[in-house]
Amino acid sequence: MIETYRGVVHQWELDHMGHLNIRSYQAMFEAASWHLYAAVGITPTWMRDHARGMAVVEQRIRYRSELGAGALVVITSEVTEIGDKTLHFVQHLHEIESGTEAATSEFVSVHIDTEARRACSLPPFVRTRAEEAGLFNRG
Repeated sequence: MIETYRGVVHQWELDHMGHLNIRSYQAMFEAASWHLYAAVGITPTWMRDHARGMAVVEQRIRYRSELGAGALVVITSEVTEIGDKTLHFVQHLHEIESGTEAATSEFVSVHIDTEARRACSLPPFVRTRAEEAGLFNRG
């Protein structure tokens, strides 16, 4: 796993019960996804230069522990499966001081040709870079 996000919970991100709002969890996980894509070579520049993109087609979030204002958080990510056109990954959100896992999010993301507007094969370097970064070691 690699670190893909680090931040703090702000007062304005809380819900009516004083806990981190679900949209804020989602924003953190989404930001972490871009760092994961970059770690495997699918950077914003590469996507623009090659008319490619990544589209999340499935996501499952598990909320495990509440977070309040001032909580320092970190997300680590790992790739669990690399298909021809899909990248499956899991992200773990931890509260830094206690080490408590606050939430996990599982994603299925599809590599797309942004001009044809359809799924296309991931470039071969994705698997290589994921393995080299220690994100994926499943043959």
